[in-house]
Amino acid sequence: MFQRKRRLISFWAGLVGGIFMLAFFVIIGRFVYIAQGKEIDGHHLIRIGKSQWSQYKIVDEKRGTIYSDNGRILAEDVPAYTLYAILNKSSDNYVKDKQKTAEELAPILGMKVSDVLSILNRKAYQVEFGTKGKMLSSAKKKEIDRLKLPGIGYLTESKRYYPDQSSAAYTLGFTQINPVNNQQKGVFGIEQSLDNYLTEKDGSIRYYRSLSGVPIPDEREKIKKSSPGKDVYLTLNSRIQTVLEQAMTRVDNEYKPESMIGIAADPKTGKILAMSTLPGFNPNKRDIKNFSNAAISEPYEPGSVMKTFTVASAMDAGVYKGSNTYASGEYKTAGGTIHDWNRQGWGTISFNQGFELSSNVGMSVLTDKYLGVNKLYDYYRKFGFMQKTGIDLPGERSSLVNWQWKLDKLEASFGQGSAFTAIQIVQAATAIGNNGKMMQPYVVDKIINPETKKIIMQHHPKVAGHPVSAAAAEQTRALMRKVVTNKNVVNGAGATGLDYDLPGYDVIGKTGTAQISQNGQYLLGKNNYVYSFLGMAPEKDPKLIVYVAVKQPHLKPTDLGSEPVVDIVRPVMTSALQYLQVDKKTSESGEKKQLPSIKFNSYIGDDMAEAAQTLTSQGVVPITLGSGTIRKQMPYPGEILYSGSKVILSGDGTKKIPDLTGWSLADLMKLADMEDLKLVTKGDGFVVTQKPARGTPIKSGSVLTVQLQSEKTNSSTDGSSVVKQPSNP
Repeated sequence: MFQRKRRLISFWAGLVGGIFMLAFFVIIGRFVYIAQGKEIDGHHLIRIGKSQWSQYKIVDEKRGTIYSDNGRILAEDVPAYTLYAILNKSSDNYVKDKQKTAEELAPILGMKVSDVLSILNRKAYQVEFGTKGKMLSSAKKKEIDRLKLPGIGYLTESKRYYPDQSSAAYTLGFTQINPVNNQQKGVFGIEQSLDNYLTEKDGSIRYYRSLSGVPIPDEREKIKKSSPGKDVYLTLNSRIQTVLEQAMTRVDNEYKPESMIGIAADPKTGKILAMSTLPGFNPNKRDIKNFSNAAISEPYEPGSVMKTFTVASAMDAGVYKGSNTYASGEYKTAGGTIHDWNRQGWGTISFNQGFELSSNVGMSVLTDKYLGVNKLYDYYRKFGFMQKTGIDLPGERSSLVNWQWKLDKLEASFGQGSAFTAIQIVQAATAIGNNGKMMQPYVVDKIINPETKKIIMQHHPKVAGHPVSAAAAEQTRALMRKVVTNKNVVNGAGATGLDYDLPGYDVIGKTGTAQISQNGQYLLGKNNYVYSFLGMAPEKDPKLIVYVAVKQPHLKPTDLGSEPVVDIVRPVMTSALQYLQVDKKTSESGEKKQLPSIKFNSYIGDDMAEAAQTLTSQGVVPITLGSGTIRKQMPYPGEILYSGSKVILSGDGTKKIPDLTGWSLADLMKLADMEDLKLVTKGDGFVVTQKPARGTPIKSGSVLTVQLQSEKTNSSTDGSSVVKQPSNP
């Protein structure tokens, strides 16, 4: 009996033990199965577990900032906000009054109340508000925050912002969000061409944590390093760019031309100091219609500015004799007759007079009888007119050269028949201004790593060719000087560029008035021209090139055509020459004034009253803002100042707007730079009125509006137009 009972107990013990062993191996096997990454009921348990104890953070970096050459931000990343609303009542913070929320949000978002209410009535835990609720500015966020609406929140991200709005828009370009990685991608201008440099690399940190969120000790973090985009510094000077934009905008409002191009450049280096085209666009709004930068990508018949390069070519070839004469009025050649712009001409005149009067016949005779059309072609090629300049902007196009028939070749000598880009004209002009050495234009100065401050790429001036000798360039400049000064070329007729002279700066230049071809025929009427001017200063050693072209302005009955161009060129040249510290040393009689000069020192940290007294004793005019210790000064230490120059000293305490009457634009720019004022100018010359008034406290970011005024010479016409006769090519 005992033995039987013992066997029964052993049997049951073995059975239970076997069951436990079987269960043990099943569980262990299951763990092994799971550890191998197998799914259970469609769930990857290891992945679920890791997601519960893993913490993942994105390290958001900024796209590179674009600066002007004087340090102003032209493009940067700023915080942007995507609005959302929590609708689920189980949340601690949800939308309680949907009608009120819709009524208050709608006007801020630019939406209908019914549309906002429709979004808030959705069956969802959380909703967003479409494109109207994305990329909101800090100002709009603050406006919404003031409403203190329950259930409203934001997702923080970045957006590209262009502080100067439409200024230099075609140079800067803009960005769009790449849907693949949700990063910004440059699609136009510098943003496109330097996208690889500007694009940031976002990083990440992944680590394990407990259920309460505490990082687990000794657990190695997985870090993906982030790096910001590289900063780009352009050659554009924001002050010169601003004056150019303002002048072009005024002309656009008054004359409503079809289009305009304006470029300012340094002839010694090829640096583009300012460049603008209208119609423009605002990269913040991306309201672009024409996806080509007209200054570099739209060839057109430029007119008489090309006579500059025809004459320079003849001078270099040794065939130009300025005193030689020809019969003006018309010139018959194979395929048609070329006429001077006034049809009847000026009788028998010299080639020098023909250049000053902008005679088409003169250039045709010079090319046909002296230089030769094939030689002219060779020189135009040397001047870079047969190929792209290679400027560091995307979308550049080359010229459209019409060199088939004799008439076409002669017309090219005065800027008709063949089409060139504005940037090609500016590049060629550097050879005239730089003693025969032609410089390649560029807009990117350097690229810098914002973390290490190391220069990654530095642009150095590049010689693009030597089309003419230094002597030929100098002789051409002397002739260009007469274009803006000679009031009596022949029989009372003045030169074509009298309006462009700036006393004291020895401006040189060449005017242009090109007819516009459409369907093989030139349009008639004085509104159907491209009016232009190619100018430099000073004559002996040019520091500045300005080229402006205005297409089809709506002129007044009394206008001669040059008025829109003059209204751009004069303020731009005046302000740029002043800003570049090209001193007015020539008196009205043409004699050089020997002004006493000093080397300006640093007065930062000095007592303002004592510094002002010292400067006054040196013949300098100190302008003091505030009192006490000097914190900022303009100009910078080391600059040479002449007697009567203004020096701006900024200290502590309340600063007030000084009396600006008689100030030059250059001094206004220094004040605006120092005190972060937005300068708005009207006219050119020197200040006659200002707003705010003298004594008004200065507020950073406020607008300073001034009216400038200077004497103007009488208007004159230019002639580079040609009326084609029927021909059989």
